[in-house]
Amino acid sequence: MRCAALTGISPELIKDLKSGRPRTIELQSTHNIVTIASIEPGPDTHIFMTSVDIEDLSAGDPGICVYLVSTSLSMKRIVEFSRGMYYEERERMSARVQVRYCATSTVKEVFFEGLTKPTEVEVLKSSCYHAG
Repeated sequence: MRCAALTGISPELIKDLKSGRPRTIELQSTHNIVTIASIEPGPDTHIFMTSVDIEDLSAGDPGICVYLVSTSLSMKRIVEFSRGMYYEERERMSARVQVRYCATSTVKEVFFEGLTKPTEVEVLKSSCYHAG
């Protein structure tokens, strides 16, 4: 299955998502925001999430597949003051996404065309069998 990939996600968040509860997370990495901006949320929209950095993502890396429930992009204006005088003004874009755990998966192939294009991966859903 080919789907969008979010990289550099904390292992604690991935572990929390595996417990089955939907979570809303805020993304500030440029490559993750570009990826989210290119996706429409829906009941069949899958995203691959991994703690591996974008530069190191390769075949065989572990992660999880999640359903994309909702997205929201926003721009925040930040003004810093020092001793009552104007110091610095900047803007920061962020994306808030609500996701729900689907399955554990492994990267089969990576499709990365640069920071201005969404990152996609071909994934294999892992199967786990228990002898009983």
